[in-house]
Amino acid sequence: MKTDKDLPDYIIENESAGRIILPDLVRAFALMGIVLVNVAYFAYPNDIIYHDGGLNSTLDNVAYFSVNSLLFLKSYTLFSFRFGVGLAYQIVSAEKRHQSFTASHWRRMAALIVIGILHVTFAFTGDILIIYGFLGALLYLFRHKSSATLVKVGIALVIVQIIVAAFFALATYLGELYAPEQLVAQATEMNSIRDTTRQIFQNGSLLEVAALRWQEWLIMIVLILPLQGPGALGFFMFGLAAVRTGILSDPGARLWSQARQVYLPCGMIISATGAYFTLQGDSPMSSTGLLGLLLLVIGAPLASIGYIGLIAKWSQGPLTPFKAFIARSGTATLSAYLLQSLILSWIFCGYGLGLYASVSATTCIIIAFATGTASIVFTSVWRTRFSRGPAEHLLRNWSYLSIGQSR
Repeated sequence: MKTDKDLPDYIIENESAGRIILPDLVRAFALMGIVLVNVAYFAYPNDIIYHDGGLNSTLDNVAYFSVNSLLFLKSYTLFSFRFGVGLAYQIVSAEKRHQSFTASHWRRMAALIVIGILHVTFAFTGDILIIYGFLGALLYLFRHKSSATLVKVGIALVIVQIIVAAFFALATYLGELYAPEQLVAQATEMNSIRDTTRQIFQNGSLLEVAALRWQEWLIMIVLILPLQGPGALGFFMFGLAAVRTGILSDPGARLWSQARQVYLPCGMIISATGAYFTLQGDSPMSSTGLLGLLLLVIGAPLASIGYIGLIAKWSQGPLTPFKAFIARSGTATLSAYLLQSLILSWIFCGYGLGLYASVSATTCIIIAFATGTASIVFTSVWRTRFSRGPAEHLLRNWSYLSIGQSR
């Protein structure tokens, strides 16, 4: 029989805190997936990404196809699921201590928005923290809803996301069919904008790059929020429901088995088809590319639930030091996410190495994998010395300011 001395520190921590390892494994997996997807948006213009010089070989096409089919729209979905789980844990913790959850929640959401603003300014146009802050405020309204209601609303939001993606694809197809001249004019204008974007990201100062990031963010929020917002909020709901039902504490539950055997294969087939069409289009914004996006949007929720099923199966195995190491990094993903962005912005921007729009998709993905690995190693090692990640420590202290202590 194992004693405390035989178990990794992370496992002893979790057992004493009444936590389970599955949610942290999910978040660590999502963390690596996010950097592999996001690197394209650090390295190339957001509307064209690898199609503008990054797909130079069969290996590049395979790398791009693999990331799209395996991870695109799935990593942020898993991250969103874990966000809902975190909210549920905070509610349970507050109830056990007979303390108000409201004040700490609103401070936490406000802090995420502030951190997101700094993140856009100094690192990444595609920040998710600002969106999470506002969506988290909406999720607060559902904190006392039943699990059944949360699941139904979550499914409805995922359907809304699919409808929005279908609208984008159909509108672009009709534009290509009935107004090609207008689309050509728009493409010419976009080419000019991309030339300016390359010049600033490759050679601009930190202030010039920051100003451009905010211009791009304001455009992206109009287009991306309707597409990704409903799905993210839907998986917030699923995460909250998973804790409420107790299924997250039961890795052997029938749902996780069904997720592996049914949802995952279906999601991957649809996603692979979508990734194929995305690769065939002249750009991600063509009708062919947006058809691929629509299929990816449809396949992502199924594949994401399937991934949780796989991770649940892994979490049932022996509590090895390696598993504890990976899961420990999942307790400091905000720090890791910000670290990834700082590294990649330095690599691709002119105030760093200046590799923007100059390396292949394969090279970008290798850089991202190395960056993701470094962030996981850093946060996991950090957590062996400190109770929380550096960003998590600041966020938690601010969230519990009225209590006068960090929890």
